[in-house]
Amino acid sequence: MRIIAGRFKGVRLAEVGKGDPKSRLRPTSDRAREALFSHLLSGVHGDPVGGARVLDLFAGTGALGLEALSRGAARVTFVERGRAALSLLSRNIEITRTSDVVRVLRRDATRLPPAEADCGLVFLDPPYGLGLGERAVASALDAGWIAPGALLAWEENAPPALPAAFAVMDRRHHGATCLTVARYSP
Repeated sequence: MRIIAGRFKGVRLAEVGKGDPKSRLRPTSDRAREALFSHLLSGVHGDPVGGARVLDLFAGTGALGLEALSRGAARVTFVERGRAALSLLSRNIEITRTSDVVRVLRRDATRLPPAEADCGLVFLDPPYGLGLGERAVASALDAGWIAPGALLAWEENAPPALPAAFAVMDRRHHGATCLTVARYSP
């Protein structure tokens, strides 16, 4: 797993070992991440990454948020509670030397604290098929984490149930993953 483009292009990130029984992580593949960022930066959405405050829910290894930083995001808040994931996330923050522009919330993504600032780009990669993504989006909205006009990039095994205030902008399938990009319009 590596950073695809930007100032950290080619940097290899720490990732879970194959067959690691302690981890249930399934990091976004380099190909899927490349496809996502190509779409986000295609011009259809303006530039949702440059200078953005990013919220990375169910952050895992942090690959999505770190890719956003590499491509010009200003800050990333990672939300993760898994022990193995937090260890990898910490290592990847060290590898990219981004500790000054990230914040790690070690907590359940479905129970967020009030936001210090809203975010214009939200990544969401919950465990598949458990309804946790829907609960995390509701929590993020209630706590003020999602800015009006924000883009939400949601990875799930099926099209997610989005709140009415989100308009689907794009939906693509990458293997077993359904990637939905939606805009928040309260």
